[in-house]
Amino acid sequence: MKRQTTPVENSTMTELSVVDDHFEVCEEPLDTPQPLIAHLIELRQRLMYCLGIFAVAFGVSYYFSQTLFEFLVAPLTQLLQGQDRKLIYTGLTEAFLTYLKVSLFSGFFITFPLIAAQLWRFIAPGLYLKEKKVFLPFIIATPLLFFIGAAFAYYVVFPSAYSFFLSFESPATDTMLAIQLEAKVNEYLSFVMRLILAFGVCFELPIVLALLGRAGFLTARSLIDKWRLAVVGIFTLAAIITPPDLFSMLALALPLIFLYGVAIVLVRSLERRDS
Repeated sequence: MKRQTTPVENSTMTELSVVDDHFEVCEEPLDTPQPLIAHLIELRQRLMYCLGIFAVAFGVSYYFSQTLFEFLVAPLTQLLQGQDRKLIYTGLTEAFLTYLKVSLFSGFFITFPLIAAQLWRFIAPGLYLKEKKVFLPFIIATPLLFFIGAAFAYYVVFPSAYSFFLSFESPATDTMLAIQLEAKVNEYLSFVMRLILAFGVCFELPIVLALLGRAGFLTARSLIDKWRLAVVGIFTLAAIITPPDLFSMLALALPLIFLYGVAIVLVRSLERRDS
């Protein structure tokens, strides 16, 4: 037998229905603000988590440090294949410190996407749904563009730069001693790390400009109006960062000019979305 509802129950059910309908159309829940100490505790936990992951990645990388160093030396090894060549170290601790730097470098590469993910999980609860949709692609694209820049340096720039430097070798003559490369392990690693980091960071140009545009510091029109100054700045930066050969400078400058154009498109699309 069906029970009859009273007017009070009908009123209560109607209010609940209205509340339910309100939550269905609401884009996001209304979170209660957390005290500052709670945010600091969460930040500390996430930092400890990142440090723990980095420590594990560093330990694994140190175990394979010789293999990783061989990978970094591979572009030079291929150019000198079949020759009796070697890398040298002149300090007692130089080789050990080089492997230590390789491990730190590799550990940073491995944990970089995880650190970006932890950063997103920390700031995401404080964003509205619309802001999450805007910033999430930037968080994903940041490590991706960094790895693309690092790979571009390793597979494109290094072989040409090494060929340029090796072209200054000369055999011995009656009046001249032989000029031959015998690179030091720490100097070689410093050169490789500097270029990989430089290319990785420079390839973040669209992300930086898009975020500045999102914050209102620049517009697509201002980027278009200042493109000549941007090109001059890009070539100046490329000349400072890359080795002193034309190909390496162009290998960095031309992709950055293309990425500058990509940044203009991104900023314009964000402006149209907000309008």
